[in-house]
Amino acid sequence: MKRRAVPLGAALHSICYKTIKSPALSSVDIVDSWDSASKLPEQPCIQKLSKNQTAKIIDGCAIADGIRSRIASEVRRMKESIGRVPSLAAILVGQRRDSLTYVRNKTIASEEVGIKFNLTSLREDCTESEVCNALCRYNEDPSVHGILLQLPLPQHLDEAKILSFISLEKDVDGFHPLNIGHLAMQGMEPLFIPCTPKGCIELLLQSGVEIMGKNAVVIGRSNIVGLPMSLLLQRHHATVTVLDALTKNPEKIAREADILVTAAGVPDLVRGSWLKPGAVVLDVGTNPIEDCTSEHGYHLVGDVCFEEAIRVASAITPVPGGVGPMTVAMLLCNTLEAAKRALNFTTTTC
Repeated sequence: MKRRAVPLGAALHSICYKTIKSPALSSVDIVDSWDSASKLPEQPCIQKLSKNQTAKIIDGCAIADGIRSRIASEVRRMKESIGRVPSLAAILVGQRRDSLTYVRNKTIASEEVGIKFNLTSLREDCTESEVCNALCRYNEDPSVHGILLQLPLPQHLDEAKILSFISLEKDVDGFHPLNIGHLAMQGMEPLFIPCTPKGCIELLLQSGVEIMGKNAVVIGRSNIVGLPMSLLLQRHHATVTVLDALTKNPEKIAREADILVTAAGVPDLVRGSWLKPGAVVLDVGTNPIEDCTSEHGYHLVGDVCFEEAIRVASAITPVPGGVGPMTVAMLLCNTLEAAKRALNFTTTTC
């Protein structure tokens, strides 16, 4: 008897996605029919806040801690069962202050859940060949299950070309062209979803925010956040508009958003006047501002003017403590997935 093939995405979902709420993307696809859309249940409107109300703070640290706790439990079970643990390798080019911070956070988070972390640091002026050779060594190392290339790269390096060198099965950042392509297509399942957009969706789902049928605006169209974020919101049936630096009347367009995700990298770009009353705001911006009173000489602020937005939005992520911890948690989740697949390690609980 011919066995029915199980889609890889569905299999991975049953193995590991119990750590989070996001369903396999193919399971949320529906027929793109206006007749069907007209029969969808009407969603409740986001209520306008009174002058005395402030937005709910979406605590990314708390949600990420729960996910990381379950990952740590599964890593321990893997070690006890087969004597192996997931291994994540990172390549850092140059000494950008924000990149150093991100890599440090990923190192600490990996070690806390029992994932082995390997780091290769290259000079700012290194060649493409040096970066690609480092990637290839990790590609060929069976003890390494996930590879991340810390972005952005220096301008003299071809980012798209270098990313294509990462093995698809180890692309835990989800930036490989095939992963992005599968993300864009209904009925397809990427092996890995980019971590920041994946974390944003998880924040919405765990905060009880309805996505289907909502107007979503994404500010920024980078390959790291903006593009995959817009694709992922579309897969969850939001109506998506993407703003960039050349968009005319961005404030007017932003005010139409039920869900606003900003990843422009511009401090306080989004003021309270940009927001629709009751909107849900996810601030991906992590902009370092010099601060001589801080241990690191700077502090982080988002793209959103928090003091103004909190009086208009219904829910908002802080910076830091919002999207950032979720990005790291999703990286760990993707690495666990990669290791389970490589080691043929399955489980019914995660």
